[in-house]
Amino acid sequence: MATYQVVTEQHGELNCWRITSDRAELLIAQQGAQILSYQHIDEPPLLWLSDQAMFCQGKSVRAGVPVCWPWFGNLQRNPESVQGMYRGTQAPAHGLARTRDWQLLGIEEAAGALRIEFELPKAQGDLPEWPHDVELKLLIVMGDALELTLTSRNRGNTPVTISQALHSYFAVSDVRQARVEGVDGLGYIETLADWEQRQQQGALTFTGETDRIYLNTPAQLSIVDPYWNRRITLTSSGSRSAVIWNPWTDRARELPDMADDGWQRMLCIETANVWDDVVELKPGAVHSLQVAIGSVAL
Repeated sequence: MATYQVVTEQHGELNCWRITSDRAELLIAQQGAQILSYQHIDEPPLLWLSDQAMFCQGKSVRAGVPVCWPWFGNLQRNPESVQGMYRGTQAPAHGLARTRDWQLLGIEEAAGALRIEFELPKAQGDLPEWPHDVELKLLIVMGDALELTLTSRNRGNTPVTISQALHSYFAVSDVRQARVEGVDGLGYIETLADWEQRQQQGALTFTGETDRIYLNTPAQLSIVDPYWNRRITLTSSGSRSAVIWNPWTDRARELPDMADDGWQRMLCIETANVWDDVVELKPGAVHSLQVAIGSVAL
């Protein structure tokens, strides 16, 4: 049975926890309940942490797994049912959850794994521009795989519609050598070409900036990394859409929290509920978005 050590750390302005076992190491920030890094002992990281990451209050870190909720990306690109939930005038990208401090509910061992649970506090008036009574919890299970479950429960009396994503940054040896399997034949939205709908042929390889919304995704996608001789597996539930993103050269130079060549070492596959896959929560309804991240040798 694995044994775990939990240490409190300060990274810039952010309170964090570093959790280690005989198998893996995980770094989590209180802000956004954001996983910042994750790797198996004596192996390259599975989740990518930018060399130039900024650990600032009110700003999501370029790393790990930011939680995008209750909308994904630009609110104006979301369906009207999601837009209509917001009462403000200026909507921050990727919602309201990733820059707020979450409450750590507990860390406990169970069945040979470590369970870490967070909740987004919803004190009266905390989100005045999004006035809906939805309980949001994130459960992280650190075992043979890294399992993330984001659960929304509508405690109010009216339906609520959300989009969301676990915005995972994966570490790769060189994105130009990597490929994503499990997408062959899927329809996708090409956001870099006026949001055209297209169809994927074969595995996805990378030769330039990539920003796509894949539709009707299967339960498992994977990243094949020949140089590091591994396959990263993403096994999801509660989702039938995924966003795949890499900024490439020009966009990376515009990002102050990414090295100019940082794009070579990362790839985002975001387990999501976006586009026509948004979630409508009737009063009392619960929805869980889940992904299990693992790796195997090629």
